[in-house]
Amino acid sequence: MVYYVDVIIPIAVQQLFTYRINKAEYEYLQTGMRVVVPFGKKKYYTGIIAELHHRKPVAYEAKEIHQILDESPVVTPMQLKLWQWIAAYYMCTLGEVIKAAIPSSFLLQSETVILKNPDFKENEKLTDDAYLLLEALSIHNTLSVDDISKILSKKNVIPIIDKLVQINAIIVKEVIYEKYTPKIVSYIRMAPAWQSAEKLAELLETLQKAPKQKQVVLQYFQDRASQRKAVAYSWFIKKNSFSYNTVKTLIDKGIFEKYNLEEDRIKTGKAVENLPTLSPLQKKVFQKIQNFFHEEKPVLLHGVTGSGKTEIYMHFIQDFLAKGKQVLYLVPEIALTTQLINRLQKVFGDRISVFHSRYNLNERTEVWYHILNNRQKAQLIIGARSAVLLPFSDLGFIIIDEEHETSYKQFDPAPRYHARDLAVVLAKQFKAKVLLGSATPSIESYHNTQRKKYHIVSLKERYSKVLLPEIILINLSETYRKKQMKGHFSLDLLDEIQRVLQNHEQVILFQNRRGYAPIVSCTTCGVSPQCPNCDVSLTYHAYSDELRCHYCGFSDAMPKTCPACKNPTLDTKGFGTQQLEKEIKELFPKHKTTRMDFDTTRKKYDYHRIITAFQNREIDILIGTQMLSKGLDFSNVSLVGVLHADNMLNFPDFRAHERSFQMLLQVSGRAGRNKTRGKVIIQTFNPHHRILQQVSLNDYEGMYKEQITERWQYKYPPYFRLIKISLKHKDYHRVDQAAQWLGNSLKNSFNDWVLGPSSPAIGRVRNLYIKDLIIKIPLSESTVLVKRKLQKIKEHFLSINTYRSIRFNIDVDHY
Repeated sequence: MVYYVDVIIPIAVQQLFTYRINKAEYEYLQTGMRVVVPFGKKKYYTGIIAELHHRKPVAYEAKEIHQILDESPVVTPMQLKLWQWIAAYYMCTLGEVIKAAIPSSFLLQSETVILKNPDFKENEKLTDDAYLLLEALSIHNTLSVDDISKILSKKNVIPIIDKLVQINAIIVKEVIYEKYTPKIVSYIRMAPAWQSAEKLAELLETLQKAPKQKQVVLQYFQDRASQRKAVAYSWFIKKNSFSYNTVKTLIDKGIFEKYNLEEDRIKTGKAVENLPTLSPLQKKVFQKIQNFFHEEKPVLLHGVTGSGKTEIYMHFIQDFLAKGKQVLYLVPEIALTTQLINRLQKVFGDRISVFHSRYNLNERTEVWYHILNNRQKAQLIIGARSAVLLPFSDLGFIIIDEEHETSYKQFDPAPRYHARDLAVVLAKQFKAKVLLGSATPSIESYHNTQRKKYHIVSLKERYSKVLLPEIILINLSETYRKKQMKGHFSLDLLDEIQRVLQNHEQVILFQNRRGYAPIVSCTTCGVSPQCPNCDVSLTYHAYSDELRCHYCGFSDAMPKTCPACKNPTLDTKGFGTQQLEKEIKELFPKHKTTRMDFDTTRKKYDYHRIITAFQNREIDILIGTQMLSKGLDFSNVSLVGVLHADNMLNFPDFRAHERSFQMLLQVSGRAGRNKTRGKVIIQTFNPHHRILQQVSLNDYEGMYKEQITERWQYKYPPYFRLIKISLKHKDYHRVDQAAQWLGNSLKNSFNDWVLGPSSPAIGRVRNLYIKDLIIKIPLSESTVLVKRKLQKIKEHFLSINTYRSIRFNIDVDHY
């Protein structure tokens, strides 16, 4: 009997690949294990075993696997089932799902390395580049292709390598590197021979003539007693300023023993607090949700900002942990995890694990193993959207906090999934309970409650019955006309900031645009510097005095003269968080001001540093972008200022009004969360806009009714599903021609459901021109049949030679 295994390889190819194995391997291997397999002529990839069977592949001769990497599966059957669902629903490949789901440390792949052939002697026949390469190999033994490119200062070094291979001057090999390394910590302890009281007294007597060594031994016992745990080698030496040689001498003499232990990189503290006590209203809501959990439906908790939703979550977490179940707590923004971890750790201690992209590769790998093995420290998992793809074994409860947030949607690369929707599918697999929470639920989720697909529970009072903040709209047209502006601040807003600071309270200022100014233009000819790679103006960043593209990362020094007419007078238009920070520091020089945006939170602990400082009242005024609007809890903030509300309202998107309402109401909710009522001042050129009026009245139902009517009228979600297709290529004429061909093909299959092709607002990003098409699918239609037709059209499209190099991206349930 012949044995075979189907392997999922992390590349964007539809089918699985079959490899041959022997009987012993067949009996040893399990679904979910990793194996290294040959792929193509020379490459090796790490793949995940999807199935073991006896079916011989028809189209090709099966190769043998190269190496088995695991003793037990690193992927669970439930995960594989979910990944297959993701690949089918979001129209991507299993390889793309695996690449997104698994830490890259698991996905080893081969790298080409070059070695010098020791038998080669004919140096006189070599070119200068070839001679330089062989000299480098004499020093470094092995080099990668990238290393050779840097040494020779050439992009294409393959022809040089090929010629050296032909004359047997070098040897080319494929090497597989292990990316994950566990953390090993060295400790010291007394050798068993010296542990009795008599032997210790004898030891101290013999060390009379070596006072430094005697001091080390005495200090060891003192540190051991005070720490009540094993003594780390490096810590012990640095803390006491000992010489490494002195401690090493004691180890060489057999007085101390040095040993190694594998430790976690992420350490959590012990529980130090009890669960917070719920108010009578919170208890009532808790009981209502608990009753709804008897049915197999998600529950939406619609609670106003500051109503204490987190306390309710914590009581449910305690209940499910007590049953031995795992709990997944999804948050939309990494910044949110900082405050949340501090709060939850005090109650749940070391049962918490955190998973998000700011953790390094080794840390994410450790969390994966903890959850896979269902260890004590991985009972409560807090994470951003990618946490929904982790290897749960006994999941009982999922919290989706701030469920309306667009951060839950993965846009690029594939799979383009929505973590909220995926969490509901995951919960069905485990028969787990789902609780969605938001002060401003998404139109889709609220519509699901109206259709009885979800249950809904409302919490309309703030904790301790604190009133919702007073929201004031400032008409910028009037204030500019009456000259009641100072910089970008109305005098009313400045007066409120002054009053709040005098009361030793804190201020948050919101401007959803980073940088100093979005446009720099010449005062003579009006030309503004453009990004060479994208169809956008470069944003001016004052602190680095450079122009930067927020789409591709291109940067250039701020020009001293106009690049077109050489005029020396350049002006900025618009404003971002950097300009606000500069103005506030000039207006309130005695008060500490800090900015929180993408530029100031690039490093791993920047979120924690800024949020902790603001919480500890070391910062008086915090200026930030939308990351400030997502569920942060600051008790001393009594004023929130929104500098320019119109940017969001005028965005060309059918969700613009919904998102503006959500963002403005969420950022407003940061004010007055403790005892006194807060105040929110929103500056706008259009104070009579219906969305701003609804925000000022906290009228979610009014916004929902208005938006849901428009969605029905113009055939948008939740009444229709959207599938967006994006074509990208560096040649505009080719992508335009391809888009026309695709548009005609789609209209032949889907008639009036197709919009486009059209160019998006920014038609070129990273030197790739973009064309979009959207398919609107009525809920009465089978999405399976629609996707099947679309897949055939895609295959036909990619079979045309001219179009094969065009990127064809499909975004199911486009948001």
